Amino acid sequence: MPKKIVNTSGKRKTAIAKATVSKGIGKVRINKTPVEIYEPEIARFKIMEPLRLADKYHDKVDIDVSVQGGGFMSQANAIRTAIARGLVEFTGDAGLKIEFLNYDRNLLVNDARIKESKKPLGRGARKKRQKSYR
Repeated sequence: MPKKIVNTSGKRKTAIAKATVSKGIGKVRINKTPVEIYEPEIARFKIMEPLRLADKYHDKVDIDVSVQGGGFMSQANAIRTAIARGLVEFTGDAGLKIEFLNYDRNLLVNDARIKESKKPLGRGARKKRQKSYR
């Protein structure tokens, strides 16, 4: 394993996750909380995907993630992107990168979709006030 510490990030909507991958014994913390007790459960399953795919490296690295912004599912998607990028960069394993891309491209590529901005004369991005001529 060539690098000692790797810093990566992941984004989804307005959620931003920053992950630090270092040599260790397999501890994964999200905002200083162990991933094993992270709630809600569905978000935990989403976060564990890159760790399950890279199970041969899971017990050789420690991952610390800080995440802010967005909702819990956007945060989970940002976290998994940051973790997957960190594992690929830390290990330098091209096979792992291909495995991640075949499983889900969003593990390594940020999801660029964001909320469309509100426009004038309306209540939202597309809706306009109704006109009445009578």
